[in-house]
Amino acid sequence: MTVTTLPQRILQEQVTRLKEEKNAVILAHYYQEPEIQEVADFIGDSLELAKKAAQTSADIIVFAGVHFMAETAKILNPSKKVLLPDLNAGCSLADSCPPEAFKKLKEQYPDHVVVTYINCSAEIKTLSDIVCTSSNAEKIINSIPHNKPIIFAPDKNLGRYLMEKTGRKMLLWDGACIVHEAFSLDKLLELYKLHPTAQIIAHPESEAHILKAANYVGSTSGMLNYVKNSEKNTFIVATEAGILHQMQKDVPWKTLIPAPAKEDNTCACSECAFMKMNTLKKLYACLENEDPEIILSKDLMKKALVPIERMLKLS
Repeated sequence: MTVTTLPQRILQEQVTRLKEEKNAVILAHYYQEPEIQEVADFIGDSLELAKKAAQTSADIIVFAGVHFMAETAKILNPSKKVLLPDLNAGCSLADSCPPEAFKKLKEQYPDHVVVTYINCSAEIKTLSDIVCTSSNAEKIINSIPHNKPIIFAPDKNLGRYLMEKTGRKMLLWDGACIVHEAFSLDKLLELYKLHPTAQIIAHPESEAHILKAANYVGSTSGMLNYVKNSEKNTFIVATEAGILHQMQKDVPWKTLIPAPAKEDNTCACSECAFMKMNTLKKLYACLENEDPEIILSKDLMKKALVPIERMLKLS
């Protein structure tokens, strides 16, 4: 029987066997497919995964996520082997900020502190003073002296949200995540009419009109904690639909409804096609062959590490 025809349970058993034999750790983002989340050693959002990557004693890190996340793990572990099940698992937000164009902007404002959302390439991190995630972004912005002007990149929606929360004016890069910009306000309000007792929760990468309609705005882990601790029982969730797997495991008695996307699709929600490029079969092959591997130059890793370490110290 070939790998492509193995039942899911057997594949998961083989993945578990391989990671034990090779002293490997599997880090998975909440947006991964449920069958990958079930074999992961740790599931988290960008900040939690960065912390785990920095702390691991494993020889091999398999990052079930997207390319910039695996890059971050490699930067934090330059001597370890870091694998990504599918090297084409990119990020629309990271792609919206080309290094050469961003470098030109930075050169125009040499007195600005450059804060970049972790959802960016390693090259952009080398041009940054400090990195942030949606979990700690407000804390990072508040840590910068008020007399220091700020460039925030690449997510303009998160940037606008942070300006509102902190009262700081920032120069924003015009980037966005296609997944978080895919939610339809009209459809969301129609859905809310059907569930008038529901709480609407949203990720700060969403557009302003979605955030204004939300009862709670927070990071992926923040949304999970909010649902767990809330006395409410019904939630409309405006972020990538992969979060619903872990969320439902945490609160099986609660009703979770994915926020509707503008486009018609199979789940009527917003899914990241890049996150879904990783499959259980690719994860198995990745561990078996120890490939594809994330390769970065020593100089790039050294420069990109500086703003990441500054973030981790503040977190």
